[in-house]
Amino acid sequence: ISDAEYYDVIGKHIYPGLILPNTTLGLADIDAVRATRDFDEVGDFNPHVRSIIAYNTDSPVVPTVRTNGILIGQITPRGGVVSGTSSLVEFDAWNYEDALYKQDDAVHMNWPKSSFSYWGHDHQEKVDDEFEKKLSEVEEFFNKARSYAKSSSKKTDLRLEAMRGVFNGSKGLFVHVRTVKEIKSAVLFAKNLNLDNLVLVGANDAWRVADFLAENEIPVVLNRVHRLPMRKSEDVDIAYKSAKILLDAGVLFCLDYEGDMERMGARNLPFTAGTTVAYGLTREEALMSITLSAAKILKIDGSLGSLEPGKDATLFVSEGDALDMMTNDVSLAFIRGKKLELGNHQIDLYEKYKKRHKKLSNK
Repeated sequence: ISDAEYYDVIGKHIYPGLILPNTTLGLADIDAVRATRDFDEVGDFNPHVRSIIAYNTDSPVVPTVRTNGILIGQITPRGGVVSGTSSLVEFDAWNYEDALYKQDDAVHMNWPKSSFSYWGHDHQEKVDDEFEKKLSEVEEFFNKARSYAKSSSKKTDLRLEAMRGVFNGSKGLFVHVRTVKEIKSAVLFAKNLNLDNLVLVGANDAWRVADFLAENEIPVVLNRVHRLPMRKSEDVDIAYKSAKILLDAGVLFCLDYEGDMERMGARNLPFTAGTTVAYGLTREEALMSITLSAAKILKIDGSLGSLEPGKDATLFVSEGDALDMMTNDVSLAFIRGKKLELGNHQIDLYEKYKKRHKKLSNK
């Protein structure tokens, strides 16, 4: 092709674009300023709140993740019981309409929290009347939403209308859980409603019930690898080992970066995958946890997640191993064939002060 651009990538590494699920990137810039925090809406049941409307493509944090090969993200609301609806975006766009890759892909909810002991030596959880009360409220809302989805009423209820996709399968149901009790009750709840689009998010205790998850074919967006255990009695490195345990059990899983400083730290997603290599995964399996496996869970594996003919040209080139923070150096990146600018404010500041240091050393 005479007008094609050619790039010399001999001796370099080519990867499919990394995928960051369950992130508030672009929904807040300064946590201390309430007006900039657009990820948590007032109220408990807000499935009609669409995170994409608040997504800020001009956030200075977005370019910092591109420099590590993260090109696609699931922009996710937080808070309440039913937090709202997420969307998938490309991390290079002028506005949220241009950024959209998959609109309103899933409804997110926070499962009622069960009580457990930080000091406990097992995972047996306490009898909790408050948990049962909140669970009954969830059941009531979902039963109401299911009845609405089946009805032919001309009266529109925005909250219930947003739940229609959960019941007809056009939207996923991403349930944020932590403990064994929460995991099992969420899975049984979805089975009782005949929902086959359940995805568990966080799921700190997933390693304890890996066989149960595999038996019920429940995919998991696994909580950030670089974290401490939930209980003092657990292995200090259990978070690092969870990926291998789920893989061996046959559970489909991917990694996220939810937690403290999740937006500023999201660029470290590939390095958390690299940590799982030290705890049992092969490099290929670790890479899949932030590419193809993530794409399968997000239902976009037909166009993203791997380098195959017919898929979008969303990829990047690194001078070294993308999972190794010492050698990863992204030199080229493309989203659907469009070459990206790889600069960001952190690189600019680095160059600025490097020059300043050089001037001072030459005096």
